[in-house]
Amino acid sequence: MAILKLRPTCKDYIWGGDRLIKEFNKEFDGERLAETWELSCHPDGPSYIAEGKDAGLTLPQYIEKYGRRILGANCQIFQEFPIIAKFIDARDDLSIQVHPNNMDAMEKENQYGKSEMWYILNAEPGAYLYYGFTHPISKEEYRRRIQENTLEEVLNAVPVKKGDLFYIPAGTVHAICKGIVIAEIQQNSNVTYRVYDHGRVGPDGKPRHLHIDQAIEVSKLELPCGHYNFGSHLVRCPYFTVDCYNAPCQIDTDEESFTSVLVLDGAGTISCGDEVIRCRKGDSFFITASSGKSYLSGNLQVLSTRIGTI
Repeated sequence: MAILKLRPTCKDYIWGGDRLIKEFNKEFDGERLAETWELSCHPDGPSYIAEGKDAGLTLPQYIEKYGRRILGANCQIFQEFPIIAKFIDARDDLSIQVHPNNMDAMEKENQYGKSEMWYILNAEPGAYLYYGFTHPISKEEYRRRIQENTLEEVLNAVPVKKGDLFYIPAGTVHAICKGIVIAEIQQNSNVTYRVYDHGRVGPDGKPRHLHIDQAIEVSKLELPCGHYNFGSHLVRCPYFTVDCYNAPCQIDTDEESFTSVLVLDGAGTISCGDEVIRCRKGDSFFITASSGKSYLSGNLQVLSTRIGTI
């Protein structure tokens, strides 16, 4: 039984801002912080144990030390750790992009595919994101519009506000646009096919690489689903189940799955058994499977993620 406070890997992509530093208490030496990988076993950016006798270990090293049983029974069907949890600050528009499904990603990239969910934590007035197409299009029109820089004309622009939720299945063309801060829960994958990048150049002064052929091959060209029924959960899919809680409350972590806790707002404590840990906005915790009841106090708002079955 353990509650582990995690320290993230930080990413300074060119579209990032400074809100994760100023508002979410992230320690970072640079001026631009785009993403923090709060729960991750991915080799491109693992999270770390922040406190206690195992401080400094990566999460993969911790799991190797104590065994996969701490992940819970539902995780045993996954060869790799199943998810990544992130905070994302988009000061500028992200590239228009798409992620492959499991079959395509395993075949071409030797990684999982990437379905994901976004919970909007903040949005400037007029902020929007792209989510699929406005009408079904052919591969020929798709390619032509990429070449002519007119793809945005047929993308579904959705206004957003704090508290909005989006589930983005693999294959959905999408983009987070400027002025949005989100919490993201996704499959354990870092495979992204860029379709359009607004003519930007990378740190080397050259245009960032696009993946047009790969994107066209894996993109869903029909209208996106306008509504998903996840029952009492924010999201429930084969890869993760996500809920939002406001303290005071309790979270149950049984033998089926670990629990990831992202603190979206407020301050207070999280406790389990004899462990009591102070926490605040921006913190991330990993609760090992079979830990039982955890209690949240104060004015915390959190996202709780478990690995469920459907």
